[in-house]
Amino acid sequence: MEKFKPLLDLQIKHRTSLLYGLTSLLTAGGERLFSTVVFQCPCTAAWNLTYSLVFLLVPAFLLFLLGYLLSARTWRQLTGCCDSSTPIRCTSGCILDFLKLTGSAAFVPLTWVAVALLGGSFYECAASGSKFHARRLCHNVSSQCLEQLPLVPCSQAKESSVQDLLKDLKAESQVYGWIMIAVIIIVFLLLTAVSRCLSPVSFLQLKFWKIYLEQEQQILKSQATEHATALAKENVTCFFESSHAKEIHTPSIKEWQQISSLHTFNPKDQYYSMLHKYVSRKEMSHSIRSCEGDAVIPEPGSVDSAGISTTRDL
Repeated sequence: MEKFKPLLDLQIKHRTSLLYGLTSLLTAGGERLFSTVVFQCPCTAAWNLTYSLVFLLVPAFLLFLLGYLLSARTWRQLTGCCDSSTPIRCTSGCILDFLKLTGSAAFVPLTWVAVALLGGSFYECAASGSKFHARRLCHNVSSQCLEQLPLVPCSQAKESSVQDLLKDLKAESQVYGWIMIAVIIIVFLLLTAVSRCLSPVSFLQLKFWKIYLEQEQQILKSQATEHATALAKENVTCFFESSHAKEIHTPSIKEWQQISSLHTFNPKDQYYSMLHKYVSRKEMSHSIRSCEGDAVIPEPGSVDSAGISTTRDL
């Protein structure tokens, strides 16, 4: 078992990167299978463009919605932000955190589109049915080019000069795919660099913050499991024995709401989570609402998997 410990440590340390890598591979494989087995270009001027755009964009849009749906952070943000008593600064913080969540949800659909462009099948069919591309591609080619271009993806064009345009379409698609990948990486790099430069938290403190959040979520999950088990066991025992239940303290609705609200970081107090802020300010009889000096900083890393999002996870 000791031989596999370095692999386990690597998996824990780079969990997010490995997850994104695995997701990219599955998306790429699914797209290639989808475009090979399911997609069949109709090769008609009336349907080529519409058919291809549906196959390219609708799965990407559904993957984007699934990115929201399957993320525990989505429901945590809705719980924390959808509150009429939330201050304006927290509302702006919710918008910033929503943008970060949107970026994470867009990773898989952008991968789908990029792989589809590198494959070329969708673009070849769509461009051959577009009047704009047809006029551009058929310039000085053949008098029958506009009529035969929609047949090119199916290799049914009668003139070889028109059929050779398939190579141009594939090349264009792959160029656009690589440009898209480069733009995504550059934008991600710039946004990360700007967010780090403007952050009042240093690099080492950010790593400490990430460790704290992971440990807090693990302990909260463990304690919640023990507490819920004890409460359930007491209630079931009292039901069968017709006895009075012992009082087991459970946090009130207000307390759950307070630790579920949007976290704002204040360099003076340095609370690393709403739970940390709640416990500390409760002892000092202070409100845990945002105060002067609080800044909305996206929590480091992703702790979705360590959260207590579902009963099964517990």
